[in-house]
Amino acid sequence: MRTSLAIFRDKRLFSIFVFGIASGFPWVMIGSVLSAWLKDESLSRSAIGLFGAIFAVYSFNFLWAPLLDRIKPLVLGQRRGWIGQMQLLIIGCCVWMSTLDAQSSLYQIALCGFIIALSSATQDIAIDAFRIDTIAQHETDAMSAASSLATAGWWTGYGGLGAIPFMVADMPGWEWQQIYLLLAAIMAVCLMATLLVAKEPKVNRQAMLDAATERYQALLNAGDSLFGKISSWLLVSLVEPFREFFSRNGVKLALQILLFVFLFKIGEAFLGRMSIVFYKEIGFSNSEIGTYSKLLNWWVTIVFSIIGGLVNIRYGIFRGLFIAGIAMAASNLMFAWMAEIGPHKGWFVVTIVLDGFTSAWSTVAMVAFISLLCNRAFSATQYALMASLSVASRTLLASASGILVDAMGGNWALFFILTALMVIPSLVILYRLRHNITAIEKGNAAS
Repeated sequence: MRTSLAIFRDKRLFSIFVFGIASGFPWVMIGSVLSAWLKDESLSRSAIGLFGAIFAVYSFNFLWAPLLDRIKPLVLGQRRGWIGQMQLLIIGCCVWMSTLDAQSSLYQIALCGFIIALSSATQDIAIDAFRIDTIAQHETDAMSAASSLATAGWWTGYGGLGAIPFMVADMPGWEWQQIYLLLAAIMAVCLMATLLVAKEPKVNRQAMLDAATERYQALLNAGDSLFGKISSWLLVSLVEPFREFFSRNGVKLALQILLFVFLFKIGEAFLGRMSIVFYKEIGFSNSEIGTYSKLLNWWVTIVFSIIGGLVNIRYGIFRGLFIAGIAMAASNLMFAWMAEIGPHKGWFVVTIVLDGFTSAWSTVAMVAFISLLCNRAFSATQYALMASLSVASRTLLASASGILVDAMGGNWALFFILTALMVIPSLVILYRLRHNITAIEKGNAAS
């Protein structure tokens, strides 16, 4: 245990934690805060749920991820340069959001939210690539530790800092528009950390890129012509990351991995999209939501993120993922019981603690699993491909969560039971992949 804990003393992990904060905080802007604002403006559950469709950009960020592997910004380096630029865009959009009215500017709010989501999704590509590039391929234990601190950071941004706007919202004289100025100021602090704290990782990816370029030039038979250079650059940027992933794993195994990644957190996604609406409907105030759902969940998630990392280090990623899947189903069933008993603060705390445990544990295991599968020459693209599939269930499908609740006549208990059952298909696939996952872990550690 002491050996496992010693891994967390690595100085590189602090920057990874800070970037986790910057990654999680935009979800507050376009998730819980926007949902609460629209709810207070008397929009329907279905309309609020459909606003979640702006998160769909997270599902498709792998489409432009190759550009982050190949285009180097003029300042700050390959990874930090992209991160800093996206944070500037997010800050600007928060300032814009502060000038809008929900009754008369709903389309502008949706557009602003979309730009925040687009910038945040691009920032995530660079942050994930920064983490993978910072930790060497043979450092599998350090990667598990980095995954746990990235998760703890994400929940610090989403849960810890996400509690602030809900507490402020109940104070006299504060409107949701003013709160977006506060969110912009907090994001500006994250930008300062990008500029002053993080150090650009050094990765020698050029040899593999040169080899791939020569192979495509030979395939095109275009020599050193301008057409050949442009075509080979595009093929190396857009095709080679996917070809390398499927070639290394085999088509059958690669498709099973991608299907598992897509399905694993779908139940949690349906629950999460409607959780704030559920809390408000059964009678909790904004302050209570901020204290229990955000602030308490923050500390719970940080603790279990570290524990989840230690479990992955000691027992392997397969066991970490399987335990997390079972715990997710159990957590959703506790929400079903809360729907029956009403706004009981004691049960709310118990439910939030278990939900924080499952969210943290499952995310740490999933981040470590995906990171394990990436080639560092294409870390941004390959991680974005798999992370986008994981997010797809939270965005494309879970945006219909409000419609599903309405179709059930507002039966929250039945809704949460259904979300618990959604985890079963992914656990079946995971069990079939158990030997492959163990082999990949051992192979990376030996390299």
